[in-house]
Amino acid sequence: MAREADVSPATVQRLWSSNDIKPHLTRTFKLSTDPDFEPKFWDVIGLYLHPPAKALILCCDEKSQCQALERTQPGLPLKTGHIRTRTHDYVRHGTITLFAALNYLDGKIASFIAPEHTNVEWLTFLKKLDREMPGDVTLHLIVDNYGTHKHPNVKSWLKWRNARNRTSHGLDRMVIHFTPTSSSWMNLIERFFRDLTEDAIRDESFTGVPALTAAINGYLAERNLTPKRYIWKAAGAEILKKIERARAAMPHPSV
Repeated sequence: MAREADVSPATVQRLWSSNDIKPHLTRTFKLSTDPDFEPKFWDVIGLYLHPPAKALILCCDEKSQCQALERTQPGLPLKTGHIRTRTHDYVRHGTITLFAALNYLDGKIASFIAPEHTNVEWLTFLKKLDREMPGDVTLHLIVDNYGTHKHPNVKSWLKWRNARNRTSHGLDRMVIHFTPTSSSWMNLIERFFRDLTEDAIRDESFTGVPALTAAINGYLAERNLTPKRYIWKAAGAEILKKIERARAAMPHPSV
């Protein structure tokens, strides 16, 4: 730009700074095209801001394809004058899937690790939640639109389990709340997955799947001793205004 305008680079920098222009930065985003975006949006936001009575809010998802990566050489530790290092290449030792449910009330994580993430494993996880969570409340599960979550086997079991619970307790046992398409940011379990990756996976080297599994289980056990809550504070109306501004700013494709 300095060459094109025949000015110094410092002049360009001053103009960028004074106008808060940062061409070196980019952000990723995707606006949902879900036709039922607003009803789903308010359904999920309502659970965070105004939880129903006799309810437990669980933010659920699976972190699939967790890779057990072994660095080809040991990294060098952080010390004065040198940053921490790690090799750029690694050996792959397989993958696992972590199923997790974040308890919105206290921040604790319920989990299940499996080699795959089909409807069988998802249903196994739901049954685990059913056994381990208090029996006198309805479990409200916030999940995304992944096909496994809507599999006929899952729907059939939920229908049976809720009918049985209505007979014994007078209320449903599990209610599923789907986030709008392309709106995983509404599910607070994604915040936990980010912390897990940063704290226990990304910088480590694992000799195999058992080592990766042990590291994840150890992190979960330690975290649940002093759980961290993720509290939703943003007002729904303000979020919708930002989304509408983004939609208005986007160029419309020609027909």
